[in-house]
Amino acid sequence: MTLSTRRQAKRAARRAARRALPRWRRILPTWRITLGTLAAVLLLAVGAFAVLYVIVPVPDPNAHAVAQNNIYLYADGTTEIARTGAVNRTDVTIDQIPLQTQHAVVSAEDRTFYRNRGIDLKGMLRAGWNTLTGKGMQGGSTITQQYVKNYYLTQDKTIERKGRELFIALKVDQQRDKRDILTGYLNSSYFGRGAYGIQSAAHAYYGVDVSALTLAQGAYLASLLQAPSSYDVKTATPANREKAIARWNYTLDGMVQLGFLTNAERAATTFPEPNDPQPATGLSGQAGYLVGVADDYLVSAGIIDTATLKAGGWRITTTFDKPKQDAFSKAVQDELTDELDPRTRPTTDTDVRVAGASVEPATGRVVAVYGGPDYAKQPYNDALRQDNQIGSTFKPIDLAAGLIAQHALDGTRITPDTHYDGTSERPVTGGPTPYAPPNEDDIDYGDITLRYAMVKSVNSVYAQEGVDAGLARVRDTAVKLGIPDNVRGMDPANTSMTLGTATPSAIDLAGAYATLANHGQANAPWSVLKLERVHTGGAVDVPKMPDHTPVDAIDRSYADAVTDVLRDVISLRGTGAAALDLGRPAAGKTGTTDSNLSAWFAGYTPELATTVGLFRENPKTHAKEPLAGTAGLTRINGGTFPTQIWTAYMAAALNGTATQQFDLQTGRDTPTPSYSPSSSATSTPRPTAPVPTTTAEEPPTSAPAPAPGTPTRAPTRAPSAPAPTGDPVPDPTAPSPPAPQSTPTQEQPSPTARPTHTRPTHPPGTPTTPAATNTPAASATPPANEVPAR
Repeated sequence: MTLSTRRQAKRAARRAARRALPRWRRILPTWRITLGTLAAVLLLAVGAFAVLYVIVPVPDPNAHAVAQNNIYLYADGTTEIARTGAVNRTDVTIDQIPLQTQHAVVSAEDRTFYRNRGIDLKGMLRAGWNTLTGKGMQGGSTITQQYVKNYYLTQDKTIERKGRELFIALKVDQQRDKRDILTGYLNSSYFGRGAYGIQSAAHAYYGVDVSALTLAQGAYLASLLQAPSSYDVKTATPANREKAIARWNYTLDGMVQLGFLTNAERAATTFPEPNDPQPATGLSGQAGYLVGVADDYLVSAGIIDTATLKAGGWRITTTFDKPKQDAFSKAVQDELTDELDPRTRPTTDTDVRVAGASVEPATGRVVAVYGGPDYAKQPYNDALRQDNQIGSTFKPIDLAAGLIAQHALDGTRITPDTHYDGTSERPVTGGPTPYAPPNEDDIDYGDITLRYAMVKSVNSVYAQEGVDAGLARVRDTAVKLGIPDNVRGMDPANTSMTLGTATPSAIDLAGAYATLANHGQANAPWSVLKLERVHTGGAVDVPKMPDHTPVDAIDRSYADAVTDVLRDVISLRGTGAAALDLGRPAAGKTGTTDSNLSAWFAGYTPELATTVGLFRENPKTHAKEPLAGTAGLTRINGGTFPTQIWTAYMAAALNGTATQQFDLQTGRDTPTPSYSPSSSATSTPRPTAPVPTTTAEEPPTSAPAPAPGTPTRAPTRAPSAPAPTGDPVPDPTAPSPPAPQSTPTQEQPSPTARPTHTRPTHPPGTPTTPAATNTPAASATPPANEVPAR
């Protein structure tokens, strides 16, 4: 019998034997069929797994997983200003996370993490069995799988998502280091209280950076991962609180089992009560304005583009000083807001707005700004706006340009002692457009020096002096000092430019005055000290920040000569007399624009340059409205609320610091003559060219600054008695300016008393002490598109 025949016989015998079996037995497959089927299924499963492993890619991170907020900090690097962005997350590197916190997370979430291949089949089977036997829904996912779900996929509970999660977890475990996976997991996980990532959680629960977490705190945050909202012991039900503490104990016990913690350390660890939940740090109050200034600087300086900044994840340390910032807000509240009564005076005391900025002259750092009362209620940042004319605060720039020019068009030497005709409405000669600005209250001052004209803010003098210096040079000087060249009102084709039609922001103007305070060395104002962003995996972005090296704007002797003149503005007879309350050496200039649409004070000490602008604006049309009537006053000048806010802020900002004297080098060793009208001045209008001086050969200076320890130039409050030694006084032989042609308002600075913002009490017609204007005035024929200032 052949081999083939024998096989056929055996098969026939098996069939016969099977037919002889009962019917129910014949239905069951043979062991050969069973084994073959199982082998086929296994081969198909292995093949399908291999195919799926190949074709399922590791996707890009989902948008939510990479979204982070920007964190803005004060200059101390720790005090938070605000967080911006929809997701409260800040990524950190693995080295920033304490090792005990890492071990606590592994103990709580995946005790096989350092051994498994991304998935744990035993854990998955165990979780499935526990779920089926009623021990609660359990996932059995490893840390790698949870990271994949958080970072690459979604939270959808579908078989398709779970399958993709498994294959991606296997790939990620092969492609990435365990430290990187743990970092990604801790940066992408939700911990409750709106906190995504371990860094945000550390702040939300304990108010510290992740690097400062203790063992107990880290273990509690690790415990939260199982049920973030339910396990917050500050808001949990009593039952959930017990579960949370039990989970914390489970985590610590697991650390002992895994060898991460000794029994002694475990026994000494007590439960760390977290802080009470706090509202999210938003943009209300001053925060939104500070964020706006920082963002504006980063983008305008070309450090980072808007899209990259808004992508989030940046930690931004600003230059803002919190005590100074608080002082600025308090000064506005105390000196202005408390004086307003919108209910009683709805047409004048509503929509009053303040713009302010404070800059360190030596560095250019912006230490404080005032952009509005509350960003949540008024989101427009007034500290950055460039649509308010600055009025007579521009006159120091006219003077600086004249000192640089040295000679007027007619050959007259321009110094602070140069004489000019202060007749009101005297036509300017040599200007590109007709201009005859009145002085405030139409006062005729006659023949006076540029110094005295600055002290009294005489429009007719500085309108002519600016033309004599050359309007192109005036513009160039303004730009060099720090006024942006693209602001409106800086056109040399309009004579009115000399009296402050320019519209720089409060920060721009503070920067220009800081240049004068810094002896002509310009530091463009800047507001960010440090910028960095951490990526998952540990990469850190640290964009290069600009070098803040001062540049030569104008010669020191010219800048110091201007400072010397501006010191006299803050004197008993000056328009900035209210700043005498500072009790420190200071220089500054007031300014009020035409129709009383804005009022300013810009000034500085050796340490700090600060500007304060005041205006009213219709909230719907954004049209400027007159300040007249605000707080019950007939007229609001730069010498009132702006100077009072400036003084209150500067006193608080400099409190506790040593008083510094101005170190001026004006090129002269002898004291300057009196700034009062010369003895040849008359009250007769003299609409003629400026009267030249023949005595001044070099830029003048006042008496040298007092030696340290000597009394300052200004008392803390202006007395009614004669001025103390050191304050400029009028030449006794010179006639006083003629009586004003119209009655001035009560808030005008008086030669003998500090100006106040009390309501007028004199009956109509009662004589009051006149004071000269501190603002540019309107032209008889204003140039097109320019609003001349008063």
